[in-house]
Amino acid sequence: MRAQDSATHPLAVAARPATAPAPTGAPGTVLAALGVLSFSFSFPATAWALTGFGPWTATGLRGLLAGLLAALCLTAARVPLPERRHWPGLLVVSAGCVLGFPLLTTLALRTSSTAHSAVVIGLLPLATAAVAALRSRRDGRRPSRLFWGAALAGAVAVLGFTLLQSHGRPGPADLCLGAALLVCAAGYAEGGRISRELPGWQVIGWAVVAALPVTALTTALALPAEPVHLGAKAAAGLLYTAAVSQFGGFVVWYRGMALIGVPRASQLQLAQPLVTLVWSVLLLGEDLPAAAPVTAVVVLLCIAFTQRARA
Repeated sequence: MRAQDSATHPLAVAARPATAPAPTGAPGTVLAALGVLSFSFSFPATAWALTGFGPWTATGLRGLLAGLLAALCLTAARVPLPERRHWPGLLVVSAGCVLGFPLLTTLALRTSSTAHSAVVIGLLPLATAAVAALRSRRDGRRPSRLFWGAALAGAVAVLGFTLLQSHGRPGPADLCLGAALLVCAAGYAEGGRISRELPGWQVIGWAVVAALPVTALTTALALPAEPVHLGAKAAAGLLYTAAVSQFGGFVVWYRGMALIGVPRASQLQLAQPLVTLVWSVLLLGEDLPAAAPVTAVVVLLCIAFTQRARA
């Protein structure tokens, strides 16, 4: 794939970072909201996939299918290989967002409800902001006390919810969700840094392609070891997590951010845990703990304060 070809291909042109201020308007808001809506269904789709696949098989197939889809899109757009300096960061995105987060959350959803997991993972924007803030200290930028206070309050709220639901003893699912938060926050922060130089859809595209050797090996080893009970719900959940949660949702989300700007788009993402709670009740028939929506709203407010502090 040649660099000069990528400059003339229509897909590449659409993905190229704008040099002028991004326009605002309804199209960008709709695309960003569609991205949030897409991600909000990831946990229910994973729960569906687990009705027919084991956790390792579901994770391997998810990454394998997403990697093949991304490879097709990158080839169709004639996107050149990233420069050598981009690869360390892309590997962090791959390890955190493509391998670590899907596997850990899938393992957690075997024993944890979607509603419970959504509230815990609702802390992800705060965790990502904290990781990014720690990185920014190297540039001499120090977040305000309001930022760290709101981040700490959000963490305490989620920790309290977790302890309440587990009767004071966090279970294996909570440990998986906590680890998922850390690795995904690192991947998000690194992906945001690289997206200043590469279009966002290419960042996630190359990340899932880089993970192909691992996801292919995982699939090959897990399929014979874990029983498969293929049904319509399991197949739909697997395809959704591969095509949308792992790749397609990022394409829409990053395009929306390019049109309306990161600050406005990030405000829409605050609703994602609440929407996931709705899906868990409507589609999975889960009983919603009374503390879940309260904790989700508290986390939402804390994230809003961090956004204000960073602004």
